[in-house]
Parts: sequence; C-alpha cells; structure tokens
Amino acid sequence: MKFHWFHLMPYPDLPEDFRERYRGVWVDPPASELFDRKRGNEMYNEYLDELEYAAEVGFDGICVNEHHQNAYGLMPSPNIMAGSLARRTRNAKIVLMGNSVALYNPPIRVAEEMAMLDSISGGRIVAGFPVGTPMDSTYCYGMNPATLRERYREAIDLILKAWTSEQPFAYNGKYTQLRYVNIWPRTVQEPHPPVWVPGAGSVETWDMCVENNFLYAYLSYFGFERGRKNFDGYWETVDKHGAERNPYRAGFLQFIGVAENDAEAKELYAEPALYFYNRCLHMYPGFATPPGYATIPTIRRGLQSTLAHAAAQREFANLTWEDIIERGYVVAGSPDKVAQKINEMADVMNVGHLMVLMHYGNMSKETVMYNTRRFAEDVIPQLRDRFSEYEDHWWPSTTLEDPAHPAPLTPSAAA
Repeated sequence: MKFHWFHLMPYPDLPEDFRERYRGVWVDPPASELFDRKRGNEMYNEYLDELEYAAEVGFDGICVNEHHQNAYGLMPSPNIMAGSLARRTRNAKIVLMGNSVALYNPPIRVAEEMAMLDSISGGRIVAGFPVGTPMDSTYCYGMNPATLRERYREAIDLILKAWTSEQPFAYNGKYTQLRYVNIWPRTVQEPHPPVWVPGAGSVETWDMCVENNFLYAYLSYFGFERGRKNFDGYWETVDKHGAERNPYRAGFLQFIGVAENDAEAKELYAEPALYFYNRCLHMYPGFATPPGYATIPTIRRGLQSTLAHAAAQREFANLTWEDIIERGYVVAGSPDKVAQKINEMADVMNVGHLMVLMHYGNMSKETVMYNTRRFAEDVIPQLRDRFSEYEDHWWPSTTLEDPAHPAPLTPSAAA
C-alpha cells in the first residue's frame, strides 16, 4: 500500500456559536468578521510545516487541493502550496488533489503550472483533476452546473494533448478555441504525470477513469462503511470494461488518530474532530445540490456526494466522540487497532492508495506532529506489504535520478 498525508487547511478559529450565527461554512460566511490576518500568516506556515514533516518521516505522498470562499479548506490555489513543497521536500510525491480544471479559462494554465511543478520537483507531481464542488464551481465561480461536466472533460482532453503533442497545434473545442497550443516547459514525466480523479460518487466518473486509465479516489469524511457502496459500483465498472481489479487504481480518504490507547485518543482527537464535524461541515443545503450538477444515472443509483451528505446532517450539532468512533468517521486508538481497521478497509474496498487526514478541525501543531510520527513509525510498517503482488501504474515512474535542489543560502547570497 501507499500512504498519502492529506491537508485540507481548515480555518481553526471559528466561534463556538458558528452554527447559530451563520448558515454555512462555504460561499458567504463573511471573512471580514471571521478571518484574522495575523492568524492566517501563522496558520499557513504551520500547515506547510506539517506537510513537510510528513514528507520527512516517510509518507509516500503529500496532498493539497482547491476550494474557494470558505473556512473548511483555505487553499484557493493548491499550486502555490505545491510550489513551496517542491522546493522544500526531496522524495515524497506531491499529489495535487487537485485543480478544478473546468474553472480555468483557458485550461492550459493548469497544464503549464503542473509542468512547472513537475520540473521544479524533478518529476514528483501527481495530477488530480476534480470536477469541483457545487459551492466552488457554481456559487463561488459562477459556472453553469449543466455544462460543468462537459467543460471538465474537454479541459482534461486539452491538458493531456498539451502535455503529449510533439508539435504546436490548434485546439477547437466547444468551450475553448486556441490557435496555438505549445506549452513550455515540458513535464519531466513521460508522457505526463499520472492522473487521479478525486470523486464524491458519480457514475460517469467511474467510466471515465477506467476508460482513460485514471486513478479514482473517493474522498469521504464518513468512513469506509459508507465508502463500500461507492466502491462496489466502481469495481463493477472496472469489471464491465474488462480491466484488472488492481487496487492501485483506487484511492480512499480516512481520518486517523494514533495514540497509546483509546483514552489517549479521545483526549487528543475528540475536540478537533468535533470542531470539524460541527463547524467545518456546517453546510447550507441550498448550495449543496444545484439543478444539473448531479446526473440522472447518479441520482438513480442513489449516490450522494460527501458534502451533500454533510449538508443534510443537521445532527452534527449534537455529535459525540463516541458517535464518531462507532460510525467509523475517525479511525483512532493504538497503532495495532488503527492498522487492523485499515486492513479491514483494504479487504472491503480493495484500495491501494490511502489518503489520511492527520490534521482536522482545530488540532494543534504538536498533536498533528505526534499523530503523523506515530502513524509513520508504528502503522505504515504493518501495512506496507499489502497488495505487493500488483504493479502500481498510477504513480510517478520517470523522476529524475539526480534532481537539482535549493542551494543553501550563504551570508553573501543572503545579502
């Protein structure tokens, strides 16, 4: 198995009465009232420290993503974060989970920036292409939900052609027309970085991933029991296309809290978990499912996105730590207990790439570092050999053998 340290970068100082005072965490909670500029400076630097530490202690990948106008995840540009990480890390792959390509005009901006990042990092970029949440795409960026998926597929087509074409070319799509496409620089990876598609439960996404040999990653905040239904459908789609049930073509997100025992886990992780579910997932239902965003086949199958599910859960105001553990939202406890639960997850869902949220809610930096180190030292070694009989085709394979690294600053250079 491969393990990836995922960061949402939530705002950690929302007031206790946030649910009562504001209708949701996304789109319209007033930043002028809630965002502290000094705290923002401290927070971003702490969050980058945490990602760099995860790379240092041995995680395979470190993950960043894109969201807009919210306190749930403060990364409107994951590429800025990835640019910092590309210079400050050595071996861990940088997983962009990802760029909402339908929102870029023209989408070749994504192709250029990811190629830059691949060049800076020496070939360590994983290219994630999500459709984007309704809040981000429709309500923050004004995208028509009825055309979103068509724009999304065209954008991916253009990006892949831009990465792989040997000569400049013209592109005449429905939404993007360009006389000249000729991106500089080229990606280190040939023909291009592996493509991952973070999804929340759309039938069409399963087909697209299998047809194009993309990895499908289900990002859930509600544990692998809820994820089972989603992956049952995905593996049925893999079978329908006659593809191999290789676990490395699938990824899953799980909250984790490693401790000596259950009592210490509650002491360390209950408060930040309750902050996350009570405040960071306080969603206004009116923003969660605009008409045209979910397709008819997805609706017929009874699938609902992670965030739409969150918007419907008014009970989160009364959620307890015991509820969170019993439902599997957070896997917490001793290293052996956590490893056992992840083994169960791997058996149930056949997932070879596990993304772990080790920072959630308002967790302190010290607790994050402890959680990260314990997982790397005490859990990963118990699980590393899972699925070793399969080859991972969805992972960077053409990284530079001796990439350039930042030169140390000397007194004269600093002056």
